[in-house]
Amino acid sequence: MAGALPYRPCAGIVLLNGSGQVFAAQRIDMPGSWQMPQGGIDKGESPRQAALRELEEEIGTAHGEIVGESKGWLTYDLPPELLGKALKGRYCGQKQKWFAMRFAGVDADIDIHGVKHPEFDAWRWMAPAQVLEAIVPFKRDVYAAVFREFGDLIA
Repeated sequence: MAGALPYRPCAGIVLLNGSGQVFAAQRIDMPGSWQMPQGGIDKGESPRQAALRELEEEIGTAHGEIVGESKGWLTYDLPPELLGKALKGRYCGQKQKWFAMRFAGVDADIDIHGVKHPEFDAWRWMAPAQVLEAIVPFKRDVYAAVFREFGDLIA
């Protein structure tokens, strides 16, 4: 834990298409920064429930089937310039439980613009290496660990 602030519990999603590519979207508030869907776990909600909810809330589809779950929790710390600003200023970073999901729909089922609170302005399928290049640096180690853990599902 960085300082006195706690980590925010979060569920992350590695959404895979039939070609083994990973869904990534560009954040509205950080042009040029891409990420996989992720979001906070609500009180009384399991990480699995949060992942399924976040899939719908962030990218507008329920067409994901959970095929893997990270063994443990992964954490990242916010860089100093974002402490007190990002995550409503209440957290030092996030502790994340990750889920691999197979996308069971067609690309037209994804609607990042039709969600209640859009977070993304563009999306595409990428190879894991492309996602690692596009992610903000402070999340890169977590993403690399997730891709290693789910490597047999991605290949």
